[in-house]
Amino acid sequence: MADPKGFITTPRENPATRPVFLRLKDWREVYEDFDGERTQRQAGRCMDCGIPFCHQGCPLGNLIPEWNNLVWKSDWLAAIERLHATNNFPEFTGTLCPAPCETACVVGINGDPVSIKRVEISIIDRAWDEGWVTPQVPTALTGRKVAVVGSGPAGLAAAQQLTRAGHSVTVLERADAIGGLLRYGIPEFKMEKWRLDRRLDQMRAEGTEFRAGVDVGVDVKATELRTSYDAVVLAGGATAWRDLPIPGRDLTGVHQAMEYLPPANRVARGDLASSPISAKGKHVVVIGGGDTGADCVGTAHRQGAASVTQLEIMPRPPEVRSDAHPWPTYPMVYRVSSAHEEGGDRIYAVSTVEFLGDADGDVQSLKLVDVKLDSGKFVPVEGTEREIPAQLVTLAMGFVGPQQHGLLNDLGVVYDPRGNVARDASFATNVDGVFVAGDMGRGQSLIVWAIAEGRSAAAGVDAYLMNRAVLPAPIAPTDRPLA
Repeated sequence: MADPKGFITTPRENPATRPVFLRLKDWREVYEDFDGERTQRQAGRCMDCGIPFCHQGCPLGNLIPEWNNLVWKSDWLAAIERLHATNNFPEFTGTLCPAPCETACVVGINGDPVSIKRVEISIIDRAWDEGWVTPQVPTALTGRKVAVVGSGPAGLAAAQQLTRAGHSVTVLERADAIGGLLRYGIPEFKMEKWRLDRRLDQMRAEGTEFRAGVDVGVDVKATELRTSYDAVVLAGGATAWRDLPIPGRDLTGVHQAMEYLPPANRVARGDLASSPISAKGKHVVVIGGGDTGADCVGTAHRQGAASVTQLEIMPRPPEVRSDAHPWPTYPMVYRVSSAHEEGGDRIYAVSTVEFLGDADGDVQSLKLVDVKLDSGKFVPVEGTEREIPAQLVTLAMGFVGPQQHGLLNDLGVVYDPRGNVARDASFATNVDGVFVAGDMGRGQSLIVWAIAEGRSAAAGVDAYLMNRAVLPAPIAPTDRPLA
């Protein structure tokens, strides 16, 4: 145990955010620096529980009490070794994960949980600064070739694990740069891309080959993929977005979130001078109350929107954990992201019924109505229909599964009842030598699950190729049996 009284004497603390008027002028991450001594005090709040429920909350099984204790003792080198033992990319989870480990923290039963996510990002930032993160080049090669389709967190985790196991790994990415949603879906103010780029440099030095701008299924056919590689990992994500087929959907100015966010990221990257879809001077409505919706809110603020309104069909969550979400489960509570701190309105329990446009076909407003749950369905509340201005609308309502036409159908994989690629306990599909990891097999989920699935799928691939059990497999997809 770190500080025996730390959870009693030390209050929870997180870094301050940069002033709103300053951060809206750039795309940098919003948080101020958090020095090592403050991080050590936060690590000292860990109780080193006999049964650490934070492990249960983390799909990666991160050894949280161990590296908390090491940080408290100022042994940062040992801390990064324990952190890297279970997580390939703690800088990704430390900036982007909603931290289910914290909601499972025992200290959080009747107080504020340990700032696990803050300790995690501090460890990896210190490790990079000290030069402790170096390429882990395999001592010998197996002669086996593996293709990883998709370069998001699941694909990158699988690729790094397999490369380090001695296989020759090629990552194929449809976009013009490696990173998947980490590259063009996640705004810079949540994770600056130098974090991704330096990790990719490490992977290249280890031997992983990256090929961007390759649309597998089009540029490389399914038959060529299977004959050119000894195994294939499908990690292309859940890219089939949920649409809103209501009157006016075809008006100019109504866009999917993943049509709106990538060009904004290209502006931040320096690829574009301005985005072709800009919120500047416009009344913006974001439909969908999740993380992607918040990303659209923050992006619209930085583009100079006249107003930003976020709509959510669900009722406003409670301020604190309810009986419906007992500890240590992840609770549905009212959360305020950095984007929400920057302004805008949030309207709950409403449904959009129509987009309204002008004579030129540009969206100008939308009709919405209050809804209530009745027998498991949302029904409109009579007399509540109204209009709000909307000159730019982004649809951030999630994803329904992977894109099935093209590569997946050409490979002949089978799907589970939800339309995801079905797999067995080793993450193998019904097609010999073809495995699946991340949202493509799990459905839309968290970054920490993507990394855990990538590591687990890599273990399955290595066992398939070498008939051995060497790589760690933190999870098994028992909820998605192969059909």
